[in-house]
Amino acid sequence: MGELVERVDEYDRVIGVVDRAEAIEKGWLHRVSTTVCRDPGGRILVHRRPDDVSRFPGQYNWLLGGAAAVGESYEEAAARELCEELGVFGAPVRFVFKFLCRGEISPYWLGVHEVVVTGALVPDPAEIAWHGWLGEGELVEAVGRGTFVSDGVEALRRYLAL
Repeated sequence: MGELVERVDEYDRVIGVVDRAEAIEKGWLHRVSTTVCRDPGGRILVHRRPDDVSRFPGQYNWLLGGAAAVGESYEEAAARELCEELGVFGAPVRFVFKFLCRGEISPYWLGVHEVVVTGALVPDPAEIAWHGWLGEGELVEAVGRGTFVSDGVEALRRYLAL
């Protein structure tokens, strides 16, 4: 068995535990938790995914995160992923919203969080090939060039509408 996740229904209620690969293959809903990283000046962290990853190789994203583990809240998953992908420990993540994302690879509930990062970043090269900071306007312009993970584009539209 690979990575276990909670299979959820259209109301985000847990209905079982499944392998994430199977959830993706069969289009079962599960939970993904992401974080918007901002610097103290309000800029947003953007990163490029490595060329050799299975999902969205070489594409840019403004969200960091991954699947929530069994029994893990959206907030716990966001904090864990922040540690794993950026080496940021103990930064308080704040839940912003969630929505049912009809993702490019499979559908899932997407929890979006925010954090202000003040310390040094130590990106995991298996997850992040490049990173930099952009203002909101610069991010919108970059997303318009079409090199971003498609699921993140929908999340950005919702995020900026708040």
